[in-house]
Amino acid sequence: MKTVMATGTFDIIHPGHGYYLEEAKKLGGEDARLVVVIARDSTVRARKRVPVVGENQRLEVVKMLKPVDEAYLGHTDDMFKIVEEIKPDIIVIGPDQDFDLRKLKEQLKERNINVEVIKVTKYKKSPLDSSCKIIKKIKEMEFDEKIFKNGP
Repeated sequence: MKTVMATGTFDIIHPGHGYYLEEAKKLGGEDARLVVVIARDSTVRARKRVPVVGENQRLEVVKMLKPVDEAYLGHTDDMFKIVEEIKPDIIVIGPDQDFDLRKLKEQLKERNINVEVIKVTKYKKSPLDSSCKIIKKIKEMEFDEKIFKNGP
């Protein structure tokens, strides 16, 4: 059984996330185990923007997704630490993740981490196929304040 590792922010879940995780798991073969590493809030702030959904809730939601066997929060100080702990056979990079694959492979090799690195190139296109597009649409909407008073 091969262990496949996928990583990401998974801030506002959309079909692209599901597609990426399904494709990642397929790369490990029929009985693959998919382990997902969720970026910490501090990492998201440093690389992208302030996350809408906090890291613990993002982790909880990703654990519920059908292709996912296990999910963990990454480490704040060293992104390779979790790789050393999980020891995946394959690391899958998403189509929108801007890692330099050559550099990433060199860094893994320097740490004696022998793992295959594969980038998923296909992407599930949809009108709201990124967290940023979803945020933008929400910002453009008008809400009747009454709808917020009926919640828990």
